[in-house]
Amino acid sequence: MQAGHGYIHRKDDYLKRLRRIEGQARGLQRMVEDEKYCIDILTQVSAMTKALQSVALGLLEEHMSHCVVAAAKAGGRGADEKVREASEAIARLVRS
Repeated sequence: MQAGHGYIHRKDDYLKRLRRIEGQARGLQRMVEDEKYCIDILTQVSAMTKALQSVALGLLEEHMSHCVVAAAKAGGRGADEKVREASEAIARLVRS
């Protein structure tokens, strides 16, 4: 494990949130198994999607403020690569 990742100081928070999302996914499976009402399932899907987006945006912010800033200070091709990675990640989030 690399200790230099920007999110590492909030690792426990991210793990807690991801475990909560994992529980939401199990709950969704149960809802389908139990043949719950479509709209109730869709409401839970929306809540889970928002939770995942929140994690993604937090990680992106950490990446920008730590990894991209450090690479920009160092300059060179590494900086260009980090900016490109961040741009691609943003594009993926926007499309999702």
